[in-house]
Amino acid sequence: MKTIKFKFLSLLVLAMLFQFTAMAQMESTTGTPDMADLMRSNGKIYVVVGALTIIFIGIVIYLFSLNRKLSRLEKLVKDSKK
Repeated sequence: MKTIKFKFLSLLVLAMLFQFTAMAQMESTTGTPDMADLMRSNGKIYVVVGALTIIFIGIVIYLFSLNRKLSRLEKLVKDSKK
C-alpha cells in the first residue's frame, strides 16, 4: 500500500513539473524566432528529441531491471531468514 501511494505521489509531482515546463515554453513576444522554431527549421529538433527519447528509454529500462534485481535479493534474504 505504501508503494502505491509513493508511485501516485511521484506521478503527481512529475505531472506538475511537466505543466510548469510547458508554461515556461510559451512563445516570446519579441518577434524573434524561438529556439524550437529555429531548430525545427534546421531539422535539428528531431535529433534533440530522438536523443532525449533514447536517454529516457535507457533510464526506464535500467530502473525496471534494478527493481527486478532488488526484488530477487529481497526474496532471497526473506527466504534465508526462515
